[in-house]
Amino acid sequence: MPSASRLIAAICLLVVAFLVSSMIIENGEEGKDYGAFTFVNMVLGVVCGWTVMGKRAGKGWTAAINNGMTGIATLVFWGLFLQGCYEMISLAMRHRYNGPFEALLAIFQIGIEYGQLLLTSEILLTLAIGGLVAGLATEEASRRWR
Repeated sequence: MPSASRLIAAICLLVVAFLVSSMIIENGEEGKDYGAFTFVNMVLGVVCGWTVMGKRAGKGWTAAINNGMTGIATLVFWGLFLQGCYEMISLAMRHRYNGPFEALLAIFQIGIEYGQLLLTSEILLTLAIGGLVAGLATEEASRRWR
């Protein structure tokens, strides 16, 4: 069911995904082609905001902060997983794996490698502040537009 809180949560996580993706590209390998990296993360931000955060709005301010942090954690998890899957498929098409189990294991290894790119102070601060703002904005939207 569409609601203002779902829309606000989706927009907030879309903005956070765009900012963090831009920071990752800026801090990443020079000359690497990131392709649809930012676009995929932004779509994922909308989906996570709509489905995870939007339906949990309206339970108070403390729950709103927790909701924002949960939304960010969900966005990071699925972002790392999807980007790991994409990279694994790219490598599998070049016959880099000896079997399917090795390829599945590579998803998580690649996700951990990409997760290390998030461990800079500016990205962690952006994720924390973005989660806080997203949670509070979603709660305010839930209270204001019922």
